[in-house]
Amino acid sequence: MAIKKYKPTSPGRRGMTGIDYRELTKKKPEKALLGPKTRKAGRGSAGKITVRHKGGGAKQRYRIVDFKRDKFDIPAKIAAIEYDPCRSSFIALAVYKDGEKRYILAAHTMKVGDQVVASKKENTEIETGNRLCLKYISQGTSIYNIEMIPGKGGQMVRSAGSSATVSAMEGGFVQISFPSGEVRKIPENAMATIGRVSNIEHNMVVIGKAGRSRWMGIRPAVRGSAMNPVDHPHGGGEGCQPIGLKHPKTPWGKPALGKKTRKKNKPSNKYIVRRKKKKK
Repeated sequence: MAIKKYKPTSPGRRGMTGIDYRELTKKKPEKALLGPKTRKAGRGSAGKITVRHKGGGAKQRYRIVDFKRDKFDIPAKIAAIEYDPCRSSFIALAVYKDGEKRYILAAHTMKVGDQVVASKKENTEIETGNRLCLKYISQGTSIYNIEMIPGKGGQMVRSAGSSATVSAMEGGFVQISFPSGEVRKIPENAMATIGRVSNIEHNMVVIGKAGRSRWMGIRPAVRGSAMNPVDHPHGGGEGCQPIGLKHPKTPWGKPALGKKTRKKNKPSNKYIVRRKKKKK
């Protein structure tokens, strides 16, 4: 996909960029593969806001994406590459030989007419879009939509432009290098798709104006240092002041920015070979 630049007809348009969706092959989604998407506005099961700065936004219909791809050894033809408002990557409409249609995550370079297959057999071709067991994927191969538990469906590496790399195999596990820099052991029977997730230029888009964030359901965020002391630990002072604390805090006094939130005794810790790189 190409990045398109808008004409500077207004201050908001100046510098704004977007993805040129005209290159997609289908405009309307498959009706049978649509589902409702309820609006939570950042609220949890108790009805209270658990994630701030969310609400509003354009109405969306959820596309039911097949992350498992459990129709094994049945070839599917890519009928269309489509836009999905619920994710950063594109989705592909796969039509199987028995006539069934399913949405799958589109790979970079995937195009209409390509044939893909999911299989647990060793002789499956390692080609973009094919899905197979990790133990049959050679080292150095780029993969995405990776299962953590065999049969559960892909949970990792699903965002636009991302891919992981098979780095080693030993003792019934395959070591995967993730985009974050983390190296993790995954059971060799888990499935993964060959290639890189589509829409690799997603991170180059310049939003351009506040209104466009509101279309995406993102509400404004106010800096803590701009508040009063009663509202935030960073608030108060005459003019612009530093936070005056050793570490930044949330409005409720909990550590922020760099604080590890992962549980120390999480059972899956034993599968992590190397932690992800620290942000500079």
